[in-house]
Amino acid sequence: MHRSRPLILASLLLASFLINLDTTIVNVALPTLVRELHASTSQLQWIVDAYSLVFAALLLAAGSLSDRVGRKGMLLAGLGVLGAASFAGGLMTTPGQLIVARCVMGLGAAMIFPATLSLISNVFVERRERARAIGLWGATAGAAIALGPIAGGWLLQHFSWTSIFFAMAPVAVVAAVLVARFVPTSRDPEAPRADRPGLVLSTAAMGLLVYTIIEAPNQGWTSTRSIVGFVVAAALLVAFVARERSAPEPMLDLSLFRNLRFTAASSSVTVAFFSLAGFIFLITQYFQFFKGYGPLSTGLHLLPVATSVGVTSVLGTRLAVRYGTKVVVAGGLTFLAGFFAWVSTATTGTSYLVIAAQMVLGGSGMGLTSAPATEAIMDVVPKAKAGVGSAVNDTTRLLGATLGVAVIGSVYASLYASRLTSSLPAHLPAPLARAAHDSVGAALEVAHRVSLAGRPAVGAQVHAAASSGFFDGLSAGCLVAAGVSAAGALLAAALLPAQPLRLGAEADPPPRRSVPVSAAVE
Repeated sequence: MHRSRPLILASLLLASFLINLDTTIVNVALPTLVRELHASTSQLQWIVDAYSLVFAALLLAAGSLSDRVGRKGMLLAGLGVLGAASFAGGLMTTPGQLIVARCVMGLGAAMIFPATLSLISNVFVERRERARAIGLWGATAGAAIALGPIAGGWLLQHFSWTSIFFAMAPVAVVAAVLVARFVPTSRDPEAPRADRPGLVLSTAAMGLLVYTIIEAPNQGWTSTRSIVGFVVAAALLVAFVARERSAPEPMLDLSLFRNLRFTAASSSVTVAFFSLAGFIFLITQYFQFFKGYGPLSTGLHLLPVATSVGVTSVLGTRLAVRYGTKVVVAGGLTFLAGFFAWVSTATTGTSYLVIAAQMVLGGSGMGLTSAPATEAIMDVVPKAKAGVGSAVNDTTRLLGATLGVAVIGSVYASLYASRLTSSLPAHLPAPLARAAHDSVGAALEVAHRVSLAGRPAVGAQVHAAASSGFFDGLSAGCLVAAGVSAAGALLAAALLPAQPLRLGAEADPPPRRSVPVSAAVE
């Protein structure tokens, strides 16, 4: 085991890299999907969010199941599902079909991700050793999210958008071969049975919440449909909590959240990924539509984020071991808040050097937050329950990322539509006005077509309206992310213990038989 640890870690990091790459690799293709599949802004959000939604909704169940049936087997099965669904995604011809393929890909990712982190926690047991491995895991995950647009841009420059999906299949095969060869098996023989009511309630609550947020700009935030959606989602969440509190073998032992280290660290991870995913959703459109970068160039221009996330993820876990998790995580979230406040001032004329400096600040905040907070979460959970603990960590990541695209994207879409309605030329034909409201890419295409038709003044008005609407929405979305990050920094500073708490340091109740919980594990 000792001699093969580097190969074990490399195999698990490749699997983690693959599913995190899939989180953002499609973002750079969004303008292409507008042109070739005529996707609306709402459909673009669903193409991005369908993967994360199913991924997040099924993580707890997949983590619990992997503890019981075996983490290696679950990991291999997930790689098979993800690879097959990715290949199928390249065969799709409509936005709706692509959304379905992304849902199945999310199922495969949910089977993979908890197993990678739980296996790391079981192989690397000493804290410094585990912190180093989790730092690399966090660096791989964060860098993959930022590198997704680069990989997607290169593929788009040389092939069609379908290549983004076809290319994932052979990578999944390579990862499966490495896992089968080098990764040891592990499971918890006392893992609880599947909590089917808990799975149904959590999946329904998450799905309805995200669906309502994405559709709110079209339906109206205060419309009956939106209000009912939010109320029912809240009721389902309350029912899930009640179910887990009363179930003899719950899918999620809620007493975990009585540990401040666990709760504050989970909240910090949610905030970090909320901010990053929303930013990447908007910045890829900004680069292509207003900076004129091609798909590959867009990805390359995001390298400052990828590099800084990778470096600071490894550095962050080391700093947390030496100086304490509280100061590192709170500092990282403060960096994120400053980053988004700065980005909210962006205009078409903002130089790339300024944007690069912004991305270094944001990537550093992301790395300093995510990896140390993940190490804190896994420090609390007993190794036998590492699958559940990993699933909680992964759920917070995906919950944050899904809501980030949904909330920030919806804030942007609402302001974009509002500004466009008030700024478009009154004599613009209704079909063109409706097309302009679908997305900023469609609006710029309308402006180009009108100009070519011999009405350059009207085309310039449409372009100005689309540009104004986009930057109003971008600014508002970034200010929302800045506020959420600042609140997360205050929460981490107030609640996150600096170091792992010794057993018995917190007055937690006796753990349930099915999911034993200690105040902390070191």
